[in-house]
Amino acid sequence: MKAEQFQFCPSKTYSEISDLKIEPLKNRFFKIAWQRLDSLTKPRKSLGRLEEIAVQLVAIYENSMPEIKKKAVLVFASDHGVTEEGISAYPKEVTAQMVFNFLRGGAGINVLSRHAGADVVVIDIGTDYDFEKINGLISKKVVRGSRNMTKSPALSYEEAVKCIKTGIELVIEYHDRGYNLFATGEMGIGNTTPSSAVTAVLTGSNVEEVTGRGTGIDEKIFKRKIEVIKKSIEINKPDPSNPVDVLAKVGGPEIGACAGVVLGCASLKVPVVIDGFISSAGALIAYCLNPLVKHYIFAAHNSIEVGHKRILEFMDLKPLFDLNLRLGEGTGAALAMTIIEAGVKIYREMATFEEAEVSQAKAD
Repeated sequence: MKAEQFQFCPSKTYSEISDLKIEPLKNRFFKIAWQRLDSLTKPRKSLGRLEEIAVQLVAIYENSMPEIKKKAVLVFASDHGVTEEGISAYPKEVTAQMVFNFLRGGAGINVLSRHAGADVVVIDIGTDYDFEKINGLISKKVVRGSRNMTKSPALSYEEAVKCIKTGIELVIEYHDRGYNLFATGEMGIGNTTPSSAVTAVLTGSNVEEVTGRGTGIDEKIFKRKIEVIKKSIEINKPDPSNPVDVLAKVGGPEIGACAGVVLGCASLKVPVVIDGFISSAGALIAYCLNPLVKHYIFAAHNSIEVGHKRILEFMDLKPLFDLNLRLGEGTGAALAMTIIEAGVKIYREMATFEEAEVSQAKAD
């Protein structure tokens, strides 16, 4: 079932989400962009996807000469009650430990964001840890970890809405500060389990088709993980026609926040780069709420998580690269920012045939 077939009822959610204005991209900006690209000193479309990136950005920004000003990777951290079921290779304490690592600048996302010239924004959306006031950490805690979804919904409906709203509000805040290219990142031990559940429900897939090994679990834990996801869906009965209900019953705080970032970016007409499986599960929720968000999304990479591939197929998004990544944090998205910026620079800085006094190819 495609998102266009969903009969989502705005009355089931809150106006802050359902009233967001998201518009389709305008054809005239595509024409403007291709006209300039075809005048540059190269054979037509010889730079392939770099040209496609530039065209999409012209249409998103509605600017014939777009400029990427400031870049931010929003990294949302949360814990998950479902880790009680023994579905992860790591204890949940690692979530908070990695938050400290992010703040010290020592994680993979810090390294690749520095390489991309992007700022890392770390947000506590739902960790089961009492962080004191720490420089660089934004506290937006909705819950102290989601609840064990094999026993009850992971979140209440109101908590799920609040997580989405948090993502939207942060995009608006940072856009007001001059940021106009965003990426979604996350940290949460056990979060591939709710991501698989969300993906199975919203894409109509079998659990086995969208469940991978996350942090590298063995065969015994992997089988347990599949059983846990099936049990969670059976007990909670998430409604696939209501993406917020799905988020609440079998999702997680950082997944909802990532959905909010995608919705917020689309409403502001700025691009958003999605990372791997968890980040894309959030994008899937946003897409099922409003399929128009797809046009504002750049899919960074093709994760080795099988559920990630299913999400990208469902949204008909083609990743920019495939490097067998599965770290999360926003690492793939940060790397993709360098490719996206390369597309913009080609568009803006390359000379035209006329400017370079180079003869153009003869017309066929």
